[in-house]
Amino acid sequence: MNKKDISKEKLASAMDKAKNVLEVEAEAVLKIRDNLDGSFKEAMKLIIECPGRVVFTGVGKAGLVAKKMAATFSSTGTSAFFVHAGEGLHGDLGMIKNGDVVIAVSNSGESDEVINLLPSLRRIGVKLIALTSDNDSTLANYADLILETDVITEACPLNLAPTASTTAAIALGDALAIALSTYYGFTQEDFALYHPGGSLGKKLLTKVKDVVEIRKQNPIVKTDTTVRQALFKMTNTRMGSTSVVDEEGNLKGIITDGDIRRLLEKSADFIERPVKDYMTVDPVTISKDKLAAEALQIMEEKEINDLPVVEAGKPVAMLNFQDLLRAKVF
Repeated sequence: MNKKDISKEKLASAMDKAKNVLEVEAEAVLKIRDNLDGSFKEAMKLIIECPGRVVFTGVGKAGLVAKKMAATFSSTGTSAFFVHAGEGLHGDLGMIKNGDVVIAVSNSGESDEVINLLPSLRRIGVKLIALTSDNDSTLANYADLILETDVITEACPLNLAPTASTTAAIALGDALAIALSTYYGFTQEDFALYHPGGSLGKKLLTKVKDVVEIRKQNPIVKTDTTVRQALFKMTNTRMGSTSVVDEEGNLKGIITDGDIRRLLEKSADFIERPVKDYMTVDPVTISKDKLAAEALQIMEEKEINDLPVVEAGKPVAMLNFQDLLRAKVF
């Protein structure tokens, strides 16, 4: 269609409908929140006490929702997997064992593939949780526990396409996953263990000691070292700063090439004077076992490019902002 053929009236009507979709779906989620009751807590208990695994099943759009739920559960500390209801009828039920908890997702509670699984699931000996909008459906009547989404009207103007129902189901699944994660005391370190790849893994796994290995530089001068010598130290180590220590090697301050440039704007008389007269006393530091992401946050907040890495009061490395970028900690 040529752009000139676009109807402004139809476009405006479509935009209004888009806003209505968001309103309907938001209301569906808020309704679940307001009606969250004892069955949700009982579902948590079933899963916590489960001697086996958590298995999600469904078909169609509900199957996609169930698959997403399994992924969310697994990534937040509750081991889970998905079995397609249709494939389950043709052998994949062998993946499910006695003692497992099966969460079957079906808005109507009458999906043929899901209903046909029920007798076999009963014989296998699982606990069945029905996630459905109809608590009087075949699935609900067969289940040990019902998590009701209670969505009567879809956001689709034809009331046909799964929209509000799938949004509500996903939200309820997310709520259950995070509630369980909170119960288990799932930590940032645990999350990192299950997300080692990509930028997320870099943020959660990379520590300061890993980043300083990129350059392996630790420029240090003593308090009576001249500014000129300190500048040579920075040049030789290709760092933008140097730690300043006392006779015992304890960190007393830091001086940067930026400090020296600002001093040069006024006079060059300072160049042979000791760095202790111009250093930043008690600079911000970090330990090597801290997350590199924490170091990045400090450097951005303080607007600094170098951060001394300290152990027992002594500088053991210098962390550079560019090295954090090279390590992809952003």
